[in-house]
Amino acid sequence: MKKVCVITGGSSGIGLSIVKLFVEHNYQVFNLDLSPCAIGEFRQCDVTNVEQVSEIIANIAQQHTIDVLISNAGIHFSATIENTSEAELDNVFNINVKGAYAAIKAVLPSMKANKNGAIILMSSDQALVAKHNSFAYNLSKSALASIAKTTALDYAAFNIRANAVCPGTIETPLYHQAIDNYCQKSGADKNAVHEEEAKLQPLQRLGQPEEVAELVLFLASDNAKFITGSLQVIDGGYTAQ
Repeated sequence: MKKVCVITGGSSGIGLSIVKLFVEHNYQVFNLDLSPCAIGEFRQCDVTNVEQVSEIIANIAQQHTIDVLISNAGIHFSATIENTSEAELDNVFNINVKGAYAAIKAVLPSMKANKNGAIILMSSDQALVAKHNSFAYNLSKSALASIAKTTALDYAAFNIRANAVCPGTIETPLYHQAIDNYCQKSGADKNAVHEEEAKLQPLQRLGQPEEVAELVLFLASDNAKFITGSLQVIDGGYTAQ
């Protein structure tokens, strides 16, 4: 029998790499995203709508035991606190944090009944270090790290594990969008910025979404059954500096 994985934001970037890898490893993957995806079982969903997230996951849980939740849906936003409006702050938190809250709350009944489960939140190296012009994004990713820790403690008695993955600079569509936005505002050359980003990493390159997916697969597996409440950094050594 296939294990069942629910992922939010699995239609592009790191999420898509996770969906592909989990399908390859014989998981039945339900992908909750706004954008369609041909891999796995797609469910159109706005993660900011708690009722919609709850309903979709409840429908999945009626037919399947949910073994793994990967809370991956998120957006990037660059600005200082002065340049962040209340609406922009709400938008970042609604997607990055409330989306995780909704998904975790919805899968817990199935995992508690089964006395087993792995919850993986996609945080960031910014849960450990600050970066310029990243007030709201940094705040949201730090919140996800906190959620992983508190969920790990609250549900350890049910053999439910919760961990946060903290990627550094990963070459995804989101990364390229952020670089494009910066270049448009500053007039900088994209190739030069891309090279500079690589040089900031001790390993002298950017991470790839497939590498993050491999870490997520490990955390979901029985090989990681004694790992919970942890922040798993995958950043090419950036936060070790």
